[in-house]
Amino acid sequence: MERRGIRAGGLGGGRSREATTAGRAGRFPGGRWPAWLLLAGCLAAQPVPAAAQTGDDAFRALVGEFAGANFRQKEAIAERLIATGHGGVRDVLTALLEDRLFERGDDHQVFVVESNDERLTAYQLLDPATLARVEAAAPEQLERIITNNRLRRFLRTAIARFDASGPDPRVRLEAVRELLRRLDDANLDVLRGRAAVETDPDVAYEIETALSIEALDDADPQTRLDAVERLSGRLNPVVHNRLSALVATTDDGGYAEPEEAVRAAAVDALWQIDSRRNVYSVIETVAFGLSLGSVLVLVAIGLAITFGVMGVINMAHGELMMLGAYTTYVVQMWMPDHIGVSLLVAVPAAFAVAGSAGVLIERTVIRFLYGRPLETLLATFGVSLVLQQLVRSVFSANNRAVITPAWMSGTLRFNEAFSLTYNRVYIVLFALVVFALVLAVLRYTRLGLDIRAVSQNRAMARAMGVRTERVDAMTFGLGAGIAGVAGVALTQLTNVGPNLGQSYIVDSFMVVVFGGVGNLWGTLIGGMSLGIVNKLLEPFAGAVLGKILVLVALILFIQRHPRGLFPQTGRAAENT
Repeated sequence: MERRGIRAGGLGGGRSREATTAGRAGRFPGGRWPAWLLLAGCLAAQPVPAAAQTGDDAFRALVGEFAGANFRQKEAIAERLIATGHGGVRDVLTALLEDRLFERGDDHQVFVVESNDERLTAYQLLDPATLARVEAAAPEQLERIITNNRLRRFLRTAIARFDASGPDPRVRLEAVRELLRRLDDANLDVLRGRAAVETDPDVAYEIETALSIEALDDADPQTRLDAVERLSGRLNPVVHNRLSALVATTDDGGYAEPEEAVRAAAVDALWQIDSRRNVYSVIETVAFGLSLGSVLVLVAIGLAITFGVMGVINMAHGELMMLGAYTTYVVQMWMPDHIGVSLLVAVPAAFAVAGSAGVLIERTVIRFLYGRPLETLLATFGVSLVLQQLVRSVFSANNRAVITPAWMSGTLRFNEAFSLTYNRVYIVLFALVVFALVLAVLRYTRLGLDIRAVSQNRAMARAMGVRTERVDAMTFGLGAGIAGVAGVALTQLTNVGPNLGQSYIVDSFMVVVFGGVGNLWGTLIGGMSLGIVNKLLEPFAGAVLGKILVLVALILFIQRHPRGLFPQTGRAAENT
């Protein structure tokens, strides 16, 4: 109530009636003003340079003050920009927030740039007042206008005030959520103004949340009680923190909220919020487990095929996945202007590169070691070391970052307590698509028929005219190619490095053994199960101890079911 009184009390208002009367009564005798007073009035009536003008030249001059200003001064300049009411204010503030506001070194003019991608050889400069293209400049000719955390918070709030009245409901929703994080007087004024005209139910819901939080400071206990009841069950962290403050104890042993009924309602509301949060936390953990399980499935499909058909323990499987990841990096370097398409191009390219490497390994190393599993294990381990050193020699030992395309960026938000990043959702879908394609190849193609025949009875397949050596090479190439495709998916979760494959090789073998050797459905279920179990154990046991517990549980399971969840049947089971 006091805040409203201050706003209405005329700190920024006009003159009162008494002041006007006194001013009129204070004229000099005869109704004439002295010359010096008339001159002072004329000077005072002149517009303030840059700060009050709304012309483009004045706006450019004010934007130019960002150059050389400290962080506090930049915040003040931004406030003066807002006060101008110029149409380019939001674009300039957004550019400053996104590090796209630069000072040109030769004339110290400030421009907006279209993109500040470090790979560009020239930045396109834009007029800050009109956003019209001016010219291009080399990055070394420009100096970025820097910001700090305080200034960025101010900019986000200022931009949100503009967006709160925009035409797009999704933009308004994000703006209101940003304003809700800082409920000062200015933000509350914006939200009150939107409350009467807002038509979108989601935006109106967030505005009601903000105004209910403000009502918790009201002097009337009934108003506070009604506000607590409205906030009950709302998952916004600001709501939880504000309700927790109500039931907190003070230094003198009392409570922040003096009314017992309001405190009891706040405790009940917090219990409902925490219960819903726990449910969504479990769902989010399961979703993360599915994304991890999808990667394990992609990696383990190739192992399941090669081990099930050929009986080869391929310790270089992780390095074949690493080749697919580096192929993705190279494709992006070749297509810097088409990042979104480059990831789609990288999928067949990674399959071809890793698959060709797999065929080469099978023809030069594996073919001489069939029937000797220990020798194949040692030989493929040596191959893995060779491949690691090869990429170190070509790309160096430093990690390489693969850019996430715009269509995979962002977050799929369900509510304030549960959201998923798009890249994890796409990886789960991608794993299911690859799994379905592999099943189709094995079931409906001649290669799949030969692979199934050799896996069930190699001698009989050879007697029926199947070229088992060719099938072995193609099978190893298929498994290696799928590992390369898994490397493409991994680039969206982690950096690309020479040791990338070592992080997943043990887990992929666990998936194959747990699901059943040579059974793709067992690989799918085993990979997803191990991924979910790992993520469920991490909050309680930690990442390392969680893996140890999973390994111990798997050992106990294999003692009871040595052939896994889905053991092979018939003649194929005789060789496993």
